[in-house]
Amino acid sequence: MSKPARLSSDTNRRKLRPWFVRLIAAVMLVLAVAIVWGTNVWLTTRFTETTRNRAEVRLALYSGQLLSELRRNGIVPQLLARDPALIGALNSNDFSQSSQRLISFVDEIGAASLMLLDRDGRTVAATDRERLGSMHRNEGYFVEALRSNGTVFTKFERTTGGYGFAYSRRIEDGGSPIGVIVVEADLGKFERAWAGISDAVVVTDSEGVIVLSTEPRWRGLSEEDALTRQPAATAIERALQVTADWAAERDEIYLGGEAVMRLTGRIPFRGWNLITYTNYSSVREKVNGVLALEIMGFAILLAVGFYFLNRKTASRMMLFQRESAELRALNARLQREIAERERVQKTLAVAEQTIAQSSKLAALGEMSAAVSHELNQPLAAMKTYLAGARLLLSRNRAEEALASFQRIDDLIERMGSITKQLKSYARKGTDHLQPVDMKDALMSSLAMMEPQLRQNKVRLERTVPDVPVLVMGDRVRIEQVMINLIRNALDAVKARKDGRVDILLTAGEMATLTVRDNGHGIEDLEALFEPFYTTKQPGDGVGLGLAISSGIVNELGGRLTAHNAEGEGAVFEMQLPILLEDIEAAE
Repeated sequence: MSKPARLSSDTNRRKLRPWFVRLIAAVMLVLAVAIVWGTNVWLTTRFTETTRNRAEVRLALYSGQLLSELRRNGIVPQLLARDPALIGALNSNDFSQSSQRLISFVDEIGAASLMLLDRDGRTVAATDRERLGSMHRNEGYFVEALRSNGTVFTKFERTTGGYGFAYSRRIEDGGSPIGVIVVEADLGKFERAWAGISDAVVVTDSEGVIVLSTEPRWRGLSEEDALTRQPAATAIERALQVTADWAAERDEIYLGGEAVMRLTGRIPFRGWNLITYTNYSSVREKVNGVLALEIMGFAILLAVGFYFLNRKTASRMMLFQRESAELRALNARLQREIAERERVQKTLAVAEQTIAQSSKLAALGEMSAAVSHELNQPLAAMKTYLAGARLLLSRNRAEEALASFQRIDDLIERMGSITKQLKSYARKGTDHLQPVDMKDALMSSLAMMEPQLRQNKVRLERTVPDVPVLVMGDRVRIEQVMINLIRNALDAVKARKDGRVDILLTAGEMATLTVRDNGHGIEDLEALFEPFYTTKQPGDGVGLGLAISSGIVNELGGRLTAHNAEGEGAVFEMQLPILLEDIEAAE
C-alpha cells in the first residue's frame, strides 16, 4: 500500500472515532435508562406490596381486637341480670352493698363502668359513685332494654365529646321488669392505642358515621365530610386530604412523593367497618435510594470508559471527582434516612408488642372465672368435712375428727395443685407428663365426690378392670376432668328420685372412661364444649367446666365426646391413648 493510501486510511479512522465513541455512549445511555426504569417498576411494585401486606395485617389485628372486646362485654349483662344479689337489692330497695358488688365485677370483666338502674331509670348502684342518683329514663339503653327480652347494644353521645357504647338488659323477677343493668364497653382504649402508630384509623357504623377515630374532630362525621371539612396538620393527615379527591375504585395514589393507601375491613358486628390510611411515601424513598446507587454505578462506569477512550484532560477528571463526591454525599444522606426509618420500624414493633400484651391482660378475666369454677368443689367438700369434724368433737370423738382434718389438709393441697394446673392451662402447654393409672385416678375422684354422692342419694354403678389402665398424662388434670364429668352427671339427675350414674372404665387401643346418667339429656350438642355455655340455673355454674375439660383431653392426645342415650339421659366419653407396658419399660 502506498503512503498516500495509508494517510487516507488514518484520516478516515480519525473521522470515524468520534462517531464510534458517541455510538457507544448512546448505547450505554439507553441501556442505563432501561435498567433504571425496569428497576424502578420492579422495586416500586415489591415495596408497595410489602407495605400493603403490613397494612392488611394491622387491619385484621385491629378488627379482631375490637370484635373481641365487643363480644366479651356483650355476655356480661346476661350474667349480671341473673345475679341474685342484684335482684334482691332491687326488690328490697337496699343498695348499700350493690355498688361494691359492681366494683368487684368491673376489674374482672374489663368494662369501662357498670350501672344498676331501677324501674324508674334512677341509678341505684354504679362503679362510678358520682353517677349515683342520676336519671336515665330517656336514655336509649334504658328504654330499649325495657322493651326487649334480650341484651341491647346502644351507641350514645357523651357530654364530654365522642361516643359511648353500652350493653344493657332488663332484670326481671317473676316475669316483670324491676330494673336494668348497663355495661359500658371501654372502646376508647383502642383510640389511645392507635394514637401511637403512624396510620390513621377510622371505625364507622352501619350508617357510615365515624364512631372511633385517631382524629377526635372526625367523630360524628361521615368519611367524606371528615376528609374535606376537617383538614389536618400532620403529614399523614395532609396525605388524607389528597385521598378525598380519589376515585372510589382507586386505593392508592402518588402525588409529589407523598403516598397514602386506604384499606377497608368489615367488622362482623352491626355493619361496622374499619378503615385505615397508611402513608407509604417511604416506598418512593426506598426506590430512589436503590436508583441512586444504580445511577452512581453507571456514572462511574461511564467515567472510566470515557477516561480510557478519550484520554480527557485533568480538568475533566476533576469534574468527575466532584460528581463522585456529590454522589457519595447523596449516598450518606440516603444511609441516614434508612437508619431513621429503621428506628421508626422499631418503635412500631414496640407498639405492636404493647397491643399483644393488652390482649394477654384481657384473658385474665377468663382465668379468674376458671379458678373460681374449679375451686368450688374442694371448698364444698371442706365445708362438709368441717361440719362433720365439729359434730365429732362435740361428741368427744377426737380421733375421727382428726381424720376429717387430714382430709381437709389433702383438699387444700389439691386446691394448690388445681391453681398450678390452671396456670399451665392458660399457657396452652403441658410440661410434666408421667404414667397415670386411670383406675386409681377414678377412685381418687370418687373419693373427692363422696360428700355430694351421699347428699344427692344417687345410685352409682361403676365397672372397672382388675388390672391397671395406664396412660401418659398429668394425674391432677385427669382427675379434674373426671370430677367435672361426674359432677355434671350428678347435677343432671339431682331432680330425679331414681337418679342413677353409671361409670365404666375400659382398656383397648384407647383408655375409655364412660359416664352415663338418666337425666334430661343434652339439648345443644354443638355448643356443649364452648366457653360460658351452660344449662344450669344462674349461680350453679358459668359454663367453663366442659370447655376446660375438652382442652385438657385434647392436650393429652385424646378426645372428649358427648351424645344422648337411647332411652334418656346423656353419655360422656373420655378417650386417652393407652400406655403399653413395653413402651413404659423403654421409657
